[in-house]
Amino acid sequence: MRLLFIYGPVASGKLTIARLVAQRAGLSLFHNHLIVDAVAAVFPFGSQEFVRLREHFWIETFSAAAKVGQSLVFTFAPEPTVAADFPARVSHLVEALGGEVIFVALDLASDEQERRLVDPSRMALGKLRSPQILRDLRNSMAACMQEMPQPAIRIDTGATTPEQAADAILQMMKRLK
Repeated sequence: MRLLFIYGPVASGKLTIARLVAQRAGLSLFHNHLIVDAVAAVFPFGSQEFVRLREHFWIETFSAAAKVGQSLVFTFAPEPTVAADFPARVSHLVEALGGEVIFVALDLASDEQERRLVDPSRMALGKLRSPQILRDLRNSMAACMQEMPQPAIRIDTGATTPEQAADAILQMMKRLK
């Protein structure tokens, strides 16, 4: 089982790239908002119950997938409501079940991030669209990015197309086999 753990800042193209990788590699896509949206329908984002349930569902899904050998792509936006050791715990869990976690980091310049943030496609998925909220959270989110594990590959999504990023990830995955 391989867990391709794609992480990056808001609006860096995680879901767009993950969809391409999942489609081309024939992998399941378990993107961040599947669980975030489900739990946020009942509990406010960041509340104690929200944080507990979100992590529980993520961990249980990874565990079940690892147990049956189901590889998947996961997208993740490092931010303060997620425990700093979450990625390390995911790695330990998956590896203990015989799987492998491959971290992929996406980077994006602040000006491009703000330009993308207001794209109408983000509204359909209930994603953050406020430049002011992003500016207020930027430093704490950047600190969370710094705490992430070393990636197998790092991609500047402001300098590459989603297709190029997906190609680079797939090539990296082939080299790691």
